[in-house]
Amino acid sequence: MSESTENPVLTEQQGSVLHVTLNRPQVKNAMNAAMVDGLIAAFESAAADDGIRALVLRGAGGTFSAGGDLKGMGTDSKAAITKGNRRFGEMLEVAQAFPKVLIAVLEGAALGGGFGLACVADVAIASETCRFGMPEVTVGLIPAQIAPFVLARIGLTATRRLALTGAMIDGRDAHTLGLVHHVEADTEAVEARLAATLQQLKKAAPGANRVTKQLLMELSPGVTARALDHAAELFTEALTGPEGYEGTTAFREKRPPAWAREDTP
Repeated sequence: MSESTENPVLTEQQGSVLHVTLNRPQVKNAMNAAMVDGLIAAFESAAADDGIRALVLRGAGGTFSAGGDLKGMGTDSKAAITKGNRRFGEMLEVAQAFPKVLIAVLEGAALGGGFGLACVADVAIASETCRFGMPEVTVGLIPAQIAPFVLARIGLTATRRLALTGAMIDGRDAHTLGLVHHVEADTEAVEARLAATLQQLKKAAPGANRVTKQLLMELSPGVTARALDHAAELFTEALTGPEGYEGTTAFREKRPPAWAREDTP
């Protein structure tokens, strides 16, 4: 199916569970504006449906998400770039506040924006070979909208290491950091864990779950809209600056950026 006609977000309800699939497998489910809008719509629709008790989020083609789609980045006006980046933060806010149980199934890779989505899941199930990372700095950008959610999930020390180096970790490392709750050896084990989680969820009263989640969010240090607004402005400056231009160009040309060449002092 072509890029112009495919639906970037697929939804299928099975009983009281809504299965939501990121559906751009040809680019490893890199997130564009249409996908972000589709995810917001799916969360909002499921939140308003009393027949839905849980939402399972995963990626098509064996990959959760490679992060934001760099294609075309930097070609818009600064105002449009800021607005687009902030829209992604809005999606994370909607996911964070989702009043039902949000389960993320993480396979292949969960990078950048995909990493951020993993951090707002109530239950995160990962394959041990799934790669997690915040590679933004390696292309001259910053993890603007995801950083506050990552920080809330795994703490300052771990966030600093991943955000400042762009290093990749696997599912077991992610489990050690508290990023994911379950790590499984293969796809069959991931599906078994998902089935067991959904079975356990049936024991919880939907209304009690909703109020409990609301209480926990109120007790937790919050991610503020003001911080995300400022982050979007910083992202725009990074993207339109010399490092952002060189990094995104190098990414598209599949070469190392200038600062990563072996002859760089």
